[in-house]
Amino acid sequence: MYDMNNLKKLGDLGKNAEKAMKAFQGLDQAALEDGAIPKKYKELMAVAVALTTQCPYCLEIHKKHAIDAGATQEELAETTFIAATLRAGAAVVHGTHLMEK
Repeated sequence: MYDMNNLKKLGDLGKNAEKAMKAFQGLDQAALEDGAIPKKYKELMAVAVALTTQCPYCLEIHKKHAIDAGATQEELAETTFIAATLRAGAAVVHGTHLMEK
């Protein structure tokens, strides 16, 4: 199911939901541009979220953008373990719901 060529169909998706697509693209652009948080860090955050949601498209796109913004292999590696810690941590704290008093 995962094929980067599917991204070529975004134009068709946008034609069928033009208003929503334009709004999404505007939000995406505004959220990820340089601001109080530099673009490199925003892209590393996007990589961490993509690792957590396990979206291969987002991983490819935001990895490239992070590298283009100056991220190093070491930063990508650390980002990976931040995402892993948060995902595992969520499982642990949700485990408290299984405990009976």
